[in-house]
Amino acid sequence: MADDLYTPRPEHKFTFGLWTVGNRGRDPFGEAVRPSLSPTDLVRLLADVGAMGVNLHDNDLVPIDATPPERDQIVGNFKKACEEAGLKVPMATVNLFYDPVFRDGAFTANDSDVRAYALQKTMRAMDIGAELGAKIFVLWGGREGTETDACRRPDEAVKRFREAVNYLCEYSLDRGYGYRFALEAKPNEPRADIYFPTTGAYLALIETLDHSDMVGVNPEVAHEHMAGLNMMHSVAQAWEAGKLFHIDLNDQIPGRYDQDLRFGSANPRTAFWLVKFLEDVSYDGSRHFDAHAYRTEDYEGVKDFARGCMRTYLILKEKAARWNADPEIRAMLAEIQEKNAPNEYAGGYSAEGAASLLAQSFDRSRVASAGLRYERLDQLTIDILLGVR
Repeated sequence: MADDLYTPRPEHKFTFGLWTVGNRGRDPFGEAVRPSLSPTDLVRLLADVGAMGVNLHDNDLVPIDATPPERDQIVGNFKKACEEAGLKVPMATVNLFYDPVFRDGAFTANDSDVRAYALQKTMRAMDIGAELGAKIFVLWGGREGTETDACRRPDEAVKRFREAVNYLCEYSLDRGYGYRFALEAKPNEPRADIYFPTTGAYLALIETLDHSDMVGVNPEVAHEHMAGLNMMHSVAQAWEAGKLFHIDLNDQIPGRYDQDLRFGSANPRTAFWLVKFLEDVSYDGSRHFDAHAYRTEDYEGVKDFARGCMRTYLILKEKAARWNADPEIRAMLAEIQEKNAPNEYAGGYSAEGAASLLAQSFDRSRVASAGLRYERLDQLTIDILLGVR
């Protein structure tokens, strides 16, 4: 029965990128350790491990210098392979960071020809995604930053980025693609500083866009942890704002380079709170794993990695259900809720309510002396996670 709980099914909406399972283990200090697999081979690999879908950058599938006929054949073959494997393509994105032309950024570059090419490349990536059925388009500005602020004023970069996103929204509307754009933040790497370092920074930008209803965020565990932030808090803020369009699940040890570790492998406790939040609010988007296997692995190890990401999520989902049902935890939460009674300002401001609030006396000593029992609540959580409760 337990194994059934931890077996991925289509309704779990687990997805991986071609760049994740296709990662060959290259790093700045060593060459690739795994051979290249074709996109269609990677589709079969994902079908074999039980994923629901596959996501992609444009150049994960179509080489950057492919001719239009080559592009059409490649996309057509990939679409057929996905259909045969029963995999969907929920999300597409664009690579605006690898080619040398983007060394000074893409949408924020000082050279207007680079900015124009970045728009063209993104529109063509949107064409590919739409042909494959994607409805989410992620934008990660990996090169949208600086090593020295002598090169441009950051407010000018913000204006350029806003102009680009507005343009892409209009393109989606004009073509009838129905995209929702998800902006992905990261504090640094590959640039020393990236202009929109956190999910909160993007949430602020979105409100200034011409089509803010079309644009949300794609928080990533590793990126928020690199900034020393609480991923679940960032996700909750995005959810509360109606802007959680997509999510990237992986893991990260704070203070390190962008590790993209198997989900839950470094910080299972923080992964638990994230899974619990997503399940408690009935988030209905893809659970996308933007991670990759260790450099030590062959492709059987890559399958172990992919299965591990999904299995850990499902284990934590079951732990979250157990936490919600635990009688002692429920009793403690009920006590907390009792203190959350409506008060003078709960219905919003009024002159009468303000006068009443100003006239009220509070027994600060009594309130401050009451223990809140959060230590016990947290230990119960640990007991559940460690399997002794």
